[in-house]
Amino acid sequence: MYEILFLLVLLSRNKMDMKRIHLLAIGGATLHNIAITLQNDGFIVTGSDDEIYEPSYTDLKNNNLLPKNIGWNEENITRDIDVVIAGGKILPDNPELLKAQELGIKIYSYSKFIYEFSKDKQRVVIAGSYGKNMIASIVMHVLSYYEYDYDYFLCSAVNDQESTIRLSKSSNLLIVEGDEHISSPIDDRSKFEHYKPCVALLSGIAWEDVQAFPTLDAYKEQFKRYVGSINENGRLIYSEEDELVCDVISQSGANIKLIPYKTHPYELFNNHTFLKISGGRLPIYIFGEHNMKNIAGALKVCQQLKISEEKFYQALKFFKGPMKQLQLMGKNASVNIYRDYVYSPLKMNATIKAIRELYPLRELVVCLEVGSDGEVPENFWKQYDDSMRLADEKFVFLNMQGTEKKEASAAEKMIQTIFGTSKIKIFTNLDDIKSELYSITWQNKNLLLLCADKEEKLEFGNLSKKILNLND
Repeated sequence: MYEILFLLVLLSRNKMDMKRIHLLAIGGATLHNIAITLQNDGFIVTGSDDEIYEPSYTDLKNNNLLPKNIGWNEENITRDIDVVIAGGKILPDNPELLKAQELGIKIYSYSKFIYEFSKDKQRVVIAGSYGKNMIASIVMHVLSYYEYDYDYFLCSAVNDQESTIRLSKSSNLLIVEGDEHISSPIDDRSKFEHYKPCVALLSGIAWEDVQAFPTLDAYKEQFKRYVGSINENGRLIYSEEDELVCDVISQSGANIKLIPYKTHPYELFNNHTFLKISGGRLPIYIFGEHNMKNIAGALKVCQQLKISEEKFYQALKFFKGPMKQLQLMGKNASVNIYRDYVYSPLKMNATIKAIRELYPLRELVVCLEVGSDGEVPENFWKQYDDSMRLADEKFVFLNMQGTEKKEASAAEKMIQTIFGTSKIKIFTNLDDIKSELYSITWQNKNLLLLCADKEEKLEFGNLSKKILNLND
């Protein structure tokens, strides 16, 4: 009896001995979800912010977490606060941050906080320039299929999860989608350095964010630190087909077990994808060579979690992929319409190649929507130069609402120069590009709608319905 009581006392002291948590920038996409999940766990949660937009505003309001006043006030920081979590926009001179420092309250970036909360759990971190969200999605699907109790922390929601985060007192397993970007202005380490994974995955390295990382060496350095952050005697699953990944690993002196993977064998038949597995073929919903690599990586992760190949494939049969990633919007006898969120030229190339590979006898029309705040960096666009090579018809909608006419015209001319005026049609007016797409005869064709911005003005759902109705 006394042993049980002692164990309960120890458990009650876990999670950093914290009861009250205050979040700076609680309106952020990540922090407002952290606030909600912590409150659901029984912690006393408060927060501040100088601006809160939807959907954060309504989510916080519905959970009684919306600050009474918008703005910073050092009086919000009191001695009974155990931990302050500082969001990515918090500057060193923030008055609430300064007050917390003065009072000696523990201050963490949210990445550091995730580690502190989960340091007694088995931490699986999935990182890389591409593929990490899909790999995390597959792993989580398999875990859910077999009713595992697990926590997660993602850059964007996957599968049937409504939130990007779950932190619980019950689970002993945490799945993290690792981010290589800097934690915050007050913490210059990359986010994924904080997690100290027991099992890590590195899918691939492609230097494309030239604003955050001005040189390839600076970008590779983040992944070297990631590898160096893995727990001693931990395991690193890595893509052996990626030269930069292999280069980073070769320069690491970390005492870890290396587990390579490569593209899973597959074949196509009658516009369907089948994995080649022991004993036959396995039909699956997702397609494209890049996703066969993601499946191989996810399989290795699940094996480290004591899930057999046989069980992995059984669950994979029912995996349809995360929303907005090569998602089938609709189809009829004439046309299939897909959408994808493309954050880089590499992702766009992989998506276009996947559609072309699955439907080699159909024409492919690609429509890319790109948002702009007025300046379109030429170096950014040059990376997209050859990205639509496999498409038959190519359109770009340059969403420059609120931009000066002169700037919009300059951006359009620059993109025409990079892509070539005879190769691509560029639109800056929403009605014009819709009319163009509606006027196409969609016979034995596929349409691929791509968005390089998280907020699409073309409204892919409504656009798809109208095209399908016009061609029924």
